[in-house]
Amino acid sequence: MESSKNPYRIGVLTISDSSFRGEREDLSGRTIVELLLAGGLTAEKTAIVPDEEDMIVETLLLWCADGLDLILTTGGTGLYPRDVTPEATKRVVTKEVPGIAEAIRMEGLKETPMAMLSRGLAGIRGSTLIINMPGSPKAVASAMRVITPIIRHAMDKLKGDATPCHVTKINEAGAIQNERR
Repeated sequence: MESSKNPYRIGVLTISDSSFRGEREDLSGRTIVELLLAGGLTAEKTAIVPDEEDMIVETLLLWCADGLDLILTTGGTGLYPRDVTPEATKRVVTKEVPGIAEAIRMEGLKETPMAMLSRGLAGIRGSTLIINMPGSPKAVASAMRVITPIIRHAMDKLKGDATPCHVTKINEAGAIQNERR
């Protein structure tokens, strides 16, 4: 990774029993990696862990300690008895950022009422932003549409950037426009 082009260190963590066992391809994690690349960002770390709270916590803590700026998780946010990603994330973060998870759910509701069943959350530990996303590729794409305009700004702020806020707008062609305030 060339730091002048990509100053952000990003990890993508898939939480899935079946993908961990090799029974199902990790399409959601791959979707995140592809969408990051399309937005000019690179996933430095990727991993798949089972729906085991302690393993999720351990991975998140290791990646935070390693200095990742952003960790995007996919899977384990629903109502299945083994879905424990939000509980694990809550054990790791020191501050929650509820607006991110709310925005992800709101965007998902445009496509399906099932989005309201996602219990994902977002928060920070040190200078690492952690964002939980649902486990389907379609839901991940929806979530990425919402967070892509804000993740660079959020990571910069966590690194101590005191410059004025950027106002991000989506123009008629769908391109992101940033303005300083």
